[in-house]
Amino acid sequence: MNVYEYLRREAKCITANSLSDLGDKSCWEGTEAERRRLFISMLGLRGHLDKERARAKPVVTGTLNRRGYSVERTYFQSLPGLYVTGNLYVPEGVKLAPGVLYLCGHSSDQKCHYQAHARKLANLGFVTLLIETIERGEVRGHHHGPFHYGWFNWYSLGYTPAGVEVWNAVNAIDVLQSRPEVDPDRIGVTGISGGGAISWFTAAVDRRVKIAAPVCGTATVESHVCKHTAEEHCDCMFWINSCMWDLTDVGALIAPRPLLICSAQRDWMFDIESVRLTYRKLKKLYGVLGSPDDILLVETPGGHSYHGSSRAMIFKWFLKHLEGKDASLEDIGDIDETTSAQELSDTLRVFDEVPLDERVTSVQEFFIKRPEAPRIDDADGIARYRRLLNETLLRETFGAFPGVKCDLDTDIELTQEDGASSGFLIGFTPEEGLRLRMHVTRPSNAPKSIPILITPARSARAICFGDGLMQGLSDSWARASVEVRGIGETSWAQDFQWFMRRASMLTGRTVASMRVYDLLRALEVISSLEWIDHRKVALMGSGDMAAIVLYAALLGGRPSIVVLHDPPASQDVRSDIVGTGPALEMLNCLRHTDLPYVAGLLWPTELVFLGPRPETYSWAKSLYAKLGSPGELRYIKSLSELN
Repeated sequence: MNVYEYLRREAKCITANSLSDLGDKSCWEGTEAERRRLFISMLGLRGHLDKERARAKPVVTGTLNRRGYSVERTYFQSLPGLYVTGNLYVPEGVKLAPGVLYLCGHSSDQKCHYQAHARKLANLGFVTLLIETIERGEVRGHHHGPFHYGWFNWYSLGYTPAGVEVWNAVNAIDVLQSRPEVDPDRIGVTGISGGGAISWFTAAVDRRVKIAAPVCGTATVESHVCKHTAEEHCDCMFWINSCMWDLTDVGALIAPRPLLICSAQRDWMFDIESVRLTYRKLKKLYGVLGSPDDILLVETPGGHSYHGSSRAMIFKWFLKHLEGKDASLEDIGDIDETTSAQELSDTLRVFDEVPLDERVTSVQEFFIKRPEAPRIDDADGIARYRRLLNETLLRETFGAFPGVKCDLDTDIELTQEDGASSGFLIGFTPEEGLRLRMHVTRPSNAPKSIPILITPARSARAICFGDGLMQGLSDSWARASVEVRGIGETSWAQDFQWFMRRASMLTGRTVASMRVYDLLRALEVISSLEWIDHRKVALMGSGDMAAIVLYAALLGGRPSIVVLHDPPASQDVRSDIVGTGPALEMLNCLRHTDLPYVAGLLWPTELVFLGPRPETYSWAKSLYAKLGSPGELRYIKSLSELN
């Protein structure tokens, strides 16, 4: 099985397992708060939605009075400098009317493009707030991090623009509820494409949403990975999937509130079969919760777009569940898209100029708080901190590690002898269906128990011939070069790297986290070799493999020595624009730690830098000096100095 086939298998398992055991109503009610907490965390909203927050204060920059309704050009700041622009459509003479939040898709000039929808909702009696996204609003930010720019450090930060959009939507609901014309207990959410996805997410997070109608924003993890629909999607369509959820798990947080799913049958981004599966699973849950009629799927012909029938059903759904009216589709009618009915873009514009203090463009830099250097005073303190950090990382970063380890099925496939040394090609199984190899050599005349230097291979050639960095290592040492996923027989072409990195995140893992697991299992294989001196096992990593070595050592690899050659200064680094090259990201790790902190936390393991080290590792140096013996930190120019 190659690694892509493995990811396909895991994606299918995620979709198959989601809502596979429905249980009873009490089960869902009893777990709702914890499930919502997990989803809030996967959106990067922990620290925002889990504490008391200031309510957004809307500012109106102008009003358009039209027959039967008015349009207010408005904005608010969901955080200082995080501007959200929109238009508020207020039906004439309403008192305590339902409020609707309209969430835009990725069309340009969003207030203008989607105005007919908001206008129709106002004509039907709904106070409607249409807000723009950070990607296409008046104040431009970024949705396309990994997608277009190679910003895969977003995964390490646990950052997704979906989180910012949900945060803005929650604040927009505050704005709606603050209006005297709005009944705060009757709020609905709808939108298409990206707005459809955020409709799902907002309704799941915020129980004030009484009804949701996502349009062309529904799919399964299986379809995204196995049918490559993820290739079409902006990063705002996904949560950071550390809990390995499917969209049905998100929908379960909406249930049993009314949910109307609208999807096109030939949508190139949202496979209709996955939409139908999502609906069928949620329909069963709604039945368990006693509301089987409060979920509905509307399929429309054609591609990724609205259709007259989907729009009419949305209006009918909102009238029924927010107004208690059972209107016919004929009486409701459709939106008015005639040229004469449309407002000009400049008429709906909120700002004359972009505010100088805007932070929309840089929201990805501050929305997730970076970790601070740990405060550690003594050996007991570092042990406590390391234990708690490991527990957190195993839950939020390495949650895809198998709960039960499979049989390693270790097999010495080839034994070699050249007079001076003996070699062994060893195969092993880190996870079911995956077969990796390592090449181990030892001096032929070595004593019964000898030290060993282990390194994850950087290339297929290095698996057999060893890493050039090992030149100079004393002949009294054994050597092991380990194949990890993406190297050697399990490698993939660099032009597939972009998709592999995104698909891995959707299945709750990354290329780097899979390699950490491979190295941990390889250490188990090596520990079973009777001729190894287990008091002197060294791990060495070069370049991006130094990150793999650091986390493997932290999580329990228990080497006596860790050698770092050219280690990355941080995991908070961007990739190249097309996603090729090193893949350092590990889900959510930068919420809790970073490579220089991990290095320091290895004390009392002997820490060795081969060649120069980045200045960021000065904290590790200071900690080793503070805690002293038996920990030691050294600098060497060649492995000949390792002894």
